[in-house]
Amino acid sequence: MTHSPTDPIVTQPRNETRLQAENSIRALQRFGQSVWLDDLRRSLFTGGEFRRLIVEDGLRGATSNPSIFQRAITGSTDYLDALKDIEPERDAQTTALYEALAIRDIRDAADLLRPIYDDTGRGDGYVSLEVSPYVAHDTQATIAEARRLWTAVGRENVMIKVPASVEGVPAVRQLTSEGINVNITLLFGVGRYEEVVYAYMDGLDSFVQSGGDPRRVSSVASFFVSRIDTMVDDLITKRLASVNDANARASRTRLLGTVAIANAKLAYQRYLELCGTPKWQRLAARGAHPQRLLWASTSTKNPRYRDVRYVEELIGPETINTITPATLEAFRDHGHLRASLREGIAEARETIAALGDIGIPLRDVTDRLLEDGVRAFIVAFDALLAALDAARAVSRSTL
Repeated sequence: MTHSPTDPIVTQPRNETRLQAENSIRALQRFGQSVWLDDLRRSLFTGGEFRRLIVEDGLRGATSNPSIFQRAITGSTDYLDALKDIEPERDAQTTALYEALAIRDIRDAADLLRPIYDDTGRGDGYVSLEVSPYVAHDTQATIAEARRLWTAVGRENVMIKVPASVEGVPAVRQLTSEGINVNITLLFGVGRYEEVVYAYMDGLDSFVQSGGDPRRVSSVASFFVSRIDTMVDDLITKRLASVNDANARASRTRLLGTVAIANAKLAYQRYLELCGTPKWQRLAARGAHPQRLLWASTSTKNPRYRDVRYVEELIGPETINTITPATLEAFRDHGHLRASLREGIAEARETIAALGDIGIPLRDVTDRLLEDGVRAFIVAFDALLAALDAARAVSRSTL
């Protein structure tokens, strides 16, 4: 029996014998954490993999970005047939052609996730589509782009991704005030995260004052993790080359691979504090959804570290972990479950303080990572458009 991407699905496992052993991915829900897929490509729908992830692993959402779409288009022939199907777009600009392909995938994902969106009272079941990275430092252009994509996709369970640049923060406020779901991406620092939370609250306040129902709006704050360790480890290693004192070397070495998780744990502590403020409590009393922290960049980049460490060490309630297919498979195979997110908070504070003591202010690291992230998405978007031009040429040659 075949299914279209939009057929209704059952979100509980259908083969109980096969799943007698607890599925570690699905079990994260027992700790109040949702799993979203950090991937989106046409073959996920045509091959039924996306449906299987929902049914068997309890997948509750998905995210995309220019890098993901670039890999999807350059790494397969999935989109050649799709290009032929989009006849009205054949003579359009490459950016418009990309959007037509991306929106098709986003809609298919949204339709498959819609039962989760309904069952969780709009808590989960979202798929995210990113605004162009070219407008990351232009507030008004970001707002206009987000509005246009929101309308073009036409699904309630879509989030529009906006980068957490200085210019992105007021865009978050404005878009939320219009009832648009926003996924704030490229968050690295706790300070910027706090600005984003208040922008969401202010936007919700405005939405409510204009007669909107806050229960219809949702948002997540995508806090990037592993990239912090990659940069900090490199900075520490360079400093170790000029340190001869054994104790000083030991104290610096102990910081390797610890900063990203410490930073994320402190962000979560700030989340808990902000949820207790009178401003948020007034909104929550009207049914508003909290802006949950979403752990992004949770694949381990350093082969010396455990491959599922950024999943295992950040398990806690009212959070999301967006996980790549490879890390998802690894965690299903050998992931350990425990309520880890609230552990070691004092040690986390000590870690961040110790980093500053050796001349590496975390704020400098997170600011640089944000700008690096924007530039990386621009590079990926350029490569995506070039790949799409090449794919369109192949598609036309086969007509």
